[in-house]
Amino acid sequence: MNNLLRLLGRRLIALPIMVFGVTILVFFIMALSPIDPAYTALGENATPDALEAFRQSQGLNDPVLLQYWHYIVNMFHGDLGIYGVGETNRVTDLVGAALPVTLQLTFFGLILAVIVAFPLGILAAIYRDRWPDQVIRILSVICIGTPSFWLAVLLVLAFVGKLPVSGDLPALSEDFGGWFMRMLLPAVALAIPVIGQMTRVVRTSMVEELDRDYVRTALGAGIPKRVVIGRNVLRNALITPVTVLGLRVGYLMGGAVVIEIIFSINGMGQVLIKGIQNNWVNLVQGGALVVAIAFIIVNIIVDMLYLLINPRIRSV
Repeated sequence: MNNLLRLLGRRLIALPIMVFGVTILVFFIMALSPIDPAYTALGENATPDALEAFRQSQGLNDPVLLQYWHYIVNMFHGDLGIYGVGETNRVTDLVGAALPVTLQLTFFGLILAVIVAFPLGILAAIYRDRWPDQVIRILSVICIGTPSFWLAVLLVLAFVGKLPVSGDLPALSEDFGGWFMRMLLPAVALAIPVIGQMTRVVRTSMVEELDRDYVRTALGAGIPKRVVIGRNVLRNALITPVTVLGLRVGYLMGGAVVIEIIFSINGMGQVLIKGIQNNWVNLVQGGALVVAIAFIIVNIIVDMLYLLINPRIRSV
């Protein structure tokens, strides 16, 4: 427990530094954009006086470092700016509504990947070089080579009229069945490549663990194989897959943004596309920043799980 708290403390100390680095990257990349937020917001019919008044009110005439300082201060007050025309079009409101949808899709895909990949990888390792292993290895290669966006298009064509592929997303807390059916195909499209990758990682980790001396000693002492695998091999073999799974969360979040567009789900993908299509710099900037911060926080959670699973780290 002490090691867990120390690790959590170190990650929390590093969190502001990582967030600060992300804000620098996102802000200054968007600052290089030739797009004029005033022209975008007010339109081509805006007068020069109106454009100048908008730039002045939004601090766009300030030096870029001063603009960045104001952005950081406003961000810590929960304000990521406005998009379009009007003070009611706040980036925070739109992102706050879209981010939970993207996280729901990401973790649904993650759960599907874990449920399928871990048993397949374990089964392939137990039946190493036999026909179940060969079949699973072929399937995993096929999954790895299947792009999520391409599979998503095929699923839309195959299941249109049978499962919902567009329309409003029911609230998870109010209509779980409707939410599940609406999210199922996007989650499958998102999870398939991860299933292939994780199956191979789990199999490799299990095979390496099964070849260790303590396994042969335990089996030679008459301990049933299922007991050795269940109590020792699985715990040690899952360390690497859990680490890799944490890295895959970033892939899943990035893939979810694309999948949401194909299935017309109002998540962060729609937010970013809306910002790009309308040249709303603040919206693109805020959306990218929130996704990056969410990825950092999720990886901190994965670090905690890694420490809980690996007993050898507790003594470090």
